[in-house]
Amino acid sequence: MQKILNFGSLNIDHVFTVDHFVQPGETMAALGLSLLPGGKGLNQSVALARAGAEVYHAGKVGANGTSLVSLLQKDGVHTEWIDRTGSTTGMAVIQVDRTGQNCILVSRGANGEMTGAQIDAVLSSFGRGDLLLLQNEVNLVSRMIDKAAARGMTIALNLSPIDESLGHGPLEKVSYFLLNELEGESLTGEKQPDRICEALLTRCPKAKIVLTLGKKGVLYRDQNARFAHGVYRVPVVDTTGAGDTFTGFFLASVIGGCSVEESLKLASAASSLAISRKGAADAIPTLQEVKNAHLEMQL
Repeated sequence: MQKILNFGSLNIDHVFTVDHFVQPGETMAALGLSLLPGGKGLNQSVALARAGAEVYHAGKVGANGTSLVSLLQKDGVHTEWIDRTGSTTGMAVIQVDRTGQNCILVSRGANGEMTGAQIDAVLSSFGRGDLLLLQNEVNLVSRMIDKAAARGMTIALNLSPIDESLGHGPLEKVSYFLLNELEGESLTGEKQPDRICEALLTRCPKAKIVLTLGKKGVLYRDQNARFAHGVYRVPVVDTTGAGDTFTGFFLASVIGGCSVEESLKLASAASSLAISRKGAADAIPTLQEVKNAHLEMQL
């Protein structure tokens, strides 16, 4: 059976509810504070598991990260590859305004302490046909791509948070790119969605690209196909983790044998449900909740 390995971040999110995002030089009292599990890696593992996939999480936490491991285990995620000897668990400071929009500041902590030995040990248990999911909140991403490709694994890369190191990495070895418009522009220099995809396909002709477009939905491109899907009408409470929810449900659906079109539809519905709830990992719906949801397309 094909296994999904998510080598990703694990954070403790400090979520401040605010009237508006803090401006330079401004001091402002928050309307509320919540400490929640997070990190793009953790969120995506939870989404994969709740979408019905068998997922293994690899990463690193400090002594204060035990609750994050327990949360993953509660959702059925395999956690034997999480190293618990990090200096301190990764942390994010998140502002969520009255419209549900967010801005995020991340401190890597243990997420930036992966070693070559740890990577080699984890990947030794996976091989041809298995899928490796990566985000850019951990270090040594390029090494992970190289090592996984050498083992014949399928590689999915969520290019968030984007930085120059990714642009110089071995992207031609990636099978699935999951990114938004800003990340696409940063990587390719193009702004129009189809041009972003065309530029990336020129560099990586075998890739499958999933480009999220915010209120305009999502665009899928490969060398042979183009699909698009809109968004659903829901009240926006908190957009934190929406992209991670989409990533998890899309990959779980594709790996599970669904068509690209059906996978886009399911992932779009799941992320819509997530933004109608507060939090990141806590807001991710189950597959049954998504199937039971009656959502109206936003025109």
